[in-house]
Amino acid sequence: MPSILVAYATTEGQTEKVARRVETTLRERGHDVTLVTLGGGTPPDPADFDGVVVAGSIHAGRHQPVVETFVRDHVDALNARPTGFLSVSLSAAEEATQAEAEGYVDAFLEETGWKPRVTLPVAGALRYTEYGFLKRTLVKHVVGKRSGDTDTSRNYEYTDWGAVEAFAADLAAAIEPAPTTR
Repeated sequence: MPSILVAYATTEGQTEKVARRVETTLRERGHDVTLVTLGGGTPPDPADFDGVVVAGSIHAGRHQPVVETFVRDHVDALNARPTGFLSVSLSAAEEATQAEAEGYVDAFLEETGWKPRVTLPVAGALRYTEYGFLKRTLVKHVVGKRSGDTDTSRNYEYTDWGAVEAFAADLAAAIEPAPTTR
């Protein structure tokens, strides 16, 4: 049974939710999955796994520093096996800003030297009801400039769960042994 590391960093919880969906999808395919939060101690060595998924979110135009550090520290091991990168952002939520979301992925990979087999910009969420007054006001202003959802009495989740599951299936297929024919 192939082993897969799913390592993620989350700021507001959506990236964790995405990572857990990847974990579930991979387990359903029969993989042994280790799910870890980056920044919570020393993560497992990617070299000890058959495949690796890294997930991080965009804030102020960059992925979390802990995600960048993990990838830089393990780039050789990551490039030596099937891997996937999930980049969670609100930019991925709308067609008009998809290029921006893809640009974040491209810039991250160029800066780190990582060459994952599969990548996916993932639309995140707005959790207005969980934000404090200042953050809620700031986020509403920024989102409103893009004609986004500004009703702060509710939350919005934009994640395409089918795309997340397809991402996990694509990576799993790259790790699974080829079927034998008789």
